[in-house]
This record gives sequence, C-alpha cells and structure tokens, in this order.
Amino acid sequence: MSTEPDNQLPDVTLEQLPERMRSAAALAGWKTLTPVQARSIPYLLAGRGMMIQARTGSGKTGAFVLPMLERLEPAQHHVQALILVPTRELARQVWQHASTMFGGSGIESVAVYGGTGYGPQMSALRKGAHVVVGTPGRVLDHLLKGVLVLDHIRMLIFDEADRMLSMGFLPDMKEIQRYLPRRAINACMFSATFPTYVLHLAHEFIREPEFISLSSDHVHAANTEHIFYTTPGMDKDRALVRIFEMENPASAIIFCNTKQRVHYLSVVLQRFGYDADELTADLSQNTREKVLERVRRGTLRFLVATDVAARGIDVPELSHVIQYELPEDHEGYIHRAGRTGRAGAVGVAMSLVTELEALGLRQIAKRYSIDMQERPLPTDADVEQIVTERVTALLEARLRQRDNLQKERSARFVRLGSSLAENEDESAIVAMLLDDYYQQTLHAPVVQPASPREESQQRKPPPSNHSRRRRRR
Repeated sequence: MSTEPDNQLPDVTLEQLPERMRSAAALAGWKTLTPVQARSIPYLLAGRGMMIQARTGSGKTGAFVLPMLERLEPAQHHVQALILVPTRELARQVWQHASTMFGGSGIESVAVYGGTGYGPQMSALRKGAHVVVGTPGRVLDHLLKGVLVLDHIRMLIFDEADRMLSMGFLPDMKEIQRYLPRRAINACMFSATFPTYVLHLAHEFIREPEFISLSSDHVHAANTEHIFYTTPGMDKDRALVRIFEMENPASAIIFCNTKQRVHYLSVVLQRFGYDADELTADLSQNTREKVLERVRRGTLRFLVATDVAARGIDVPELSHVIQYELPEDHEGYIHRAGRTGRAGAVGVAMSLVTELEALGLRQIAKRYSIDMQERPLPTDADVEQIVTERVTALLEARLRQRDNLQKERSARFVRLGSSLAENEDESAIVAMLLDDYYQQTLHAPVVQPASPREESQQRKPPPSNHSRRRRRR
C-alpha cells in the first residue's frame, strides 16, 4: 500500500480556504490548521476516497467537517452526510464540534447513539437534518425504523475505524451498507492504525481508496507500531487485562522469559475469560500438538510462550506481539516484534515495563532507531466505560434480531429486570448476567470462517419492508 496518493494535492492553509470554511474555523477559535487538516481537506473537497491515518487529538474532526460546508446544500432538507463513530462520547464530541462550525450556515446536524431516548433523535431526522453523527448500532436502528434515509447521501465518514471494529461493530456496518444507494458516494476513513481487517473494510466501502500518512510527529506510518506501558511490577497481569479490554486485539503472542511465568499468565487470562493457551518446553507432546494445531489454523486468539517454545511458529495475520517481560538481549526484541506487521499489514509491538525496565526499552529504541511511543495505562474507570459501550452495542444488535414473538416472550421479564436493577443487593445478578453475556460474545474462541457456500446458506434474506432502500452498492 502506497503511503502517498498518486496524484498528490498541495497542502492548504487557513487563509486559502473559502470564506465559509474560514468563518467556521473562526467560530471554533482556530488560528491555523493542524497538519492533518492542511493535508486532508484538499482531498475531501475534491471528493476523493481516502484512508487517512490520524490519532485522536490531531484535529481530524475539522478535517472532515469543514469540507461539508462547501459540499452540502443547506436548502435540501435531507441527510447528505453520515459520520460513523465507535462510542457515544465521541458522537457527542464530534456533533458538538460540527454544530459549532456549522453555526449560521444553515446546515443542521444530529447525534444518534444508544443510552438515550429515540424521540429527540427521530424529531431532528424528520425535520431534515443534513448531517448525522452516530454509532453504527443506533444508526441502524433508525434505518430499520425508516426514519433515517440515505438516498441523498454525499459523504460517508468512518471516524476511528480501528476502534469501531474492535468494539464489534462490523456486522452493523455491513448492514448499514445495504441501505446506501447504488451510485458512487465519497467515503473516507480515519484510523490510528490500518491493520489487515481495517484495510479489508476500507476496500469494501471506498472505491479505489488512496492513503495519506503524515509526519511521524503526528502519525506512525511504519508496518509495526511500537508502544509501551509503564506499570508497577506487581500489577502487570491486571494491567494487561485492562489493556486487552481497551484495545481488544484480534490475535497476539505474549512473550515471557520463564515457563513458570508463562503458565501463571495463561491461567490468569483464562480465568478472566480470554481464549488463551500456553506453550512451553514442559508440555506433553500431545498437548503441544493441540496448541500448535490451533495456532496453525488461526483459531487461538492469545498464545503465551517463551522464546524457545515459539521458535518456528508463524501465526497468520498476527495483530499484536506483547512483551510481558523484556528479552534478555536487545536483538530478542527485534526478533519478537518482527512477528507482526508482515505482508504490508500494520501490526503492534507492545511492551509492559516497570520504570526501571523502561530505561532498557529506550536503549533498544535508540539503538535501532525505533519510534517508541508511551501510552497511559488504562484505569478501571476507562475499562468500565468501554465495556459498557460494547455490551450496549451487542445487546442492541441482538434485540434488533428478535422477531415479534420473541419480543412478546421477553416482555414477561421487563418488570423483573427493572426490579433487579433498582435493588442494590440484587443488581449483582444483573451484573453477573451482563458479564457472562459479554465474555461469551466478545471473548469466545475464534471460529473458522465459513466457506462462501456455507455463508450463503446461513445468510438470512433481508426483511421485505423498506426493500427499496436496502440495496447493495
């Protein structure tokens, strides 16, 4: 994948923007454009389908909202732009920024996300909002109700696409695609990383997508992203669990230096509900072969191993290499990290280090000229927020799949559910059921993908209502 478009456009400055865009920037209090805005805006104004690598906080919201002032028609009161985001919090943030920049232009926007009532959202859509910012699940709800119609859409934006997929939104995103019109739509995707699964999604929504990367000060464009977390030595296991919940890696090899640590960590991960197994020289040949078979088939999500045990093992499309303990020599880091980021895909080499170990990691980064980035360790509150978002999305998706008879059956438990939730002692029952559902749904072992023939046999036909809008591109 080329890191630059074939027909490059020059960066733009704030002074070079059309009057409406300059006024919007002034409303937002901007004196200059950020690098991602200066680089991306010309391509969005030109209507080119882009994959843009940009981190949270880089100013990417302005990069896709400002061009809407030039490309949307305020006099046409129907949805012309759809911005999909992974979380309710981000939906609110993007909508607030957009509302500020759209001030006085006549362009109206609405945020749609779960956890709030449908009424105000439906009212705004019926009044003719031009821009919809929302999570895939709630957007799909409004599409199913026929309140949201995408027949006149011009721009489709995926914000933080990698996080959307890690949240489990792929089925909803694919379903939304069925409501898009047949004609060409200007789709653009913003993502901090572009691993294989994000690239596949980009090619499904964007015709001949082009790629933009910025300077290393803002975007990491190499095949392997090197990151580390500083954590107390006694808290590494729980820290890794919190990181897993936040990042939701597709697959990983987790390296430890001793077989005792490998066994301990694999047990911890299994007890937390993860599909994990260990590989050490002490395993029986039969057990070892079973683990290796799952590795070869790509059905084991997390493999905990020593360097010796992992020699010669090749995990297909490995998304993460995690160094739970740093290797004893610098070259070992390179060998471990080299297992991800292959064949043009973007991988992540992650290290968990104490403050003392961080010094050694920086020496490795300096010796091999690695752009090593430190990330803040997630807190329990961070994890609570992200799992709440995920389980809400999963449950909403499951509710949409229920037919009228199933909904009638479940109505028997509405009063009980309310009673359990209101009683502090009994709310633990609700928490237990949610936790079990979350673990079984998100952390279940990987299943081999069905063959195209099996997939076609399993796929249900779309409902007959709204069939005119449910067309494949």
